[in-house]
Amino acid sequence: MTIDGDGLYLVAGLALLLGAVLPRLLRRYAVSAPIGFLGAGLLLGLAVNRQHLTPLAEPKLTEHLAELTILVALMGVGLAIDRPIGWRRWSVTWRLLFVAMPACIAAVAGVGWGLGLAPATALLLGAILVPTDPVLASDVQVQGPTTGEGAEPEEDDEVRFALTSEAGLNDGLAFPFVYAAIFAATKGAVGGWALEWLAWDLIGRTLIGVAVGAGAGWLLGKMAFSAPSRAFRLADSREPVLALAMTLGVYGLAQVLHGYGFVAVFVAALALRAAERSHDFHEELHGFVEQLEHILTWGILLLLGVAITAGLLKPLTLTGIGIGLLLVLVIRPLIAWAALAGTPMRRSERWVTAAFGVRGVGSVFYLAYAGADFGTDLPWLWATVGFTVVLSVVVHGIAATPMMRMLDVRRDRAA
Repeated sequence: MTIDGDGLYLVAGLALLLGAVLPRLLRRYAVSAPIGFLGAGLLLGLAVNRQHLTPLAEPKLTEHLAELTILVALMGVGLAIDRPIGWRRWSVTWRLLFVAMPACIAAVAGVGWGLGLAPATALLLGAILVPTDPVLASDVQVQGPTTGEGAEPEEDDEVRFALTSEAGLNDGLAFPFVYAAIFAATKGAVGGWALEWLAWDLIGRTLIGVAVGAGAGWLLGKMAFSAPSRAFRLADSREPVLALAMTLGVYGLAQVLHGYGFVAVFVAALALRAAERSHDFHEELHGFVEQLEHILTWGILLLLGVAITAGLLKPLTLTGIGIGLLLVLVIRPLIAWAALAGTPMRRSERWVTAAFGVRGVGSVFYLAYAGADFGTDLPWLWATVGFTVVLSVVVHGIAATPMMRMLDVRRDRAA
């Protein structure tokens, strides 16, 4: 069966209706909404012409849709975090970013190389699979900003805070490793590009992203909450489109200046939140972004399901299956658990934080972005990434509700 242009409106309408109903239907069960949307995509794939609805057929469409979804999610998680940024306050985040993430990338790349992958392909696989996802991890993230006079920013759930802040930053901080893989594939020996990569792609572009995000967030925060003219004081007019304007504008500015836009958007959201932390306008901004994020996420998962029915996983090998299983079930949990040693987290909180490194839309974006330089390996890479994302959606989706309830019960007992 094929669906023409008019029929796509029907499919889109049914998908949005499903998106409104499905989370409520699944709320009482240990099944997350992403599992339902992925399953719906598989069913939809049986009913539509799937030929052109795959990442291999539409790499640019896939890249830009995933890019927009990540950007909106980054703004949402930045606005949701109550805790002011600081070295000690964010100690668990820094350990996950600067210890666990590079170690996991090295581990995945090492496993891939040991199983026969070319070094550049192995490094790319590590760089695109290791970053945790701000889009599909909503069940284990902070649920929204706490505002008003009674806000207690230091009372955050440590597990939810760690997973939220990690996901907010590591999609952007994975970019240097993706570039390293691209350079290894296109420029040859490491000695010819390592110094430039270290100075510019790792350090320089990251600092530009942080500077653009901090500056733009501070400026827009001053405008929104304390501008002399009421016309510019968007917090008074309750105009939530500020969140989307800020997301796109900050990302565009950072990219034009050759910085990392993902980093800039998340930092801008934190800076905007810090401008007037207790103002309830943050709730409206977050609510607006959250609805947009849900719609984009539904679309991504439906299209992933359709792509699987179109044969996305056909090139999958035992090597790809092994790498996906090792990352989700062994590499991430063990390395992150070790990285969190010595933090104030309880043992159970460390294990849950380490285990819930959700893979998702970030991996899709990075492969669509970098895939053109990996020609003959591309179908296998898409199959491996698709398998790992589906594995993460299912395993983490089933485990999220009972694990978070278990932590809540233990926390209540301790209190």
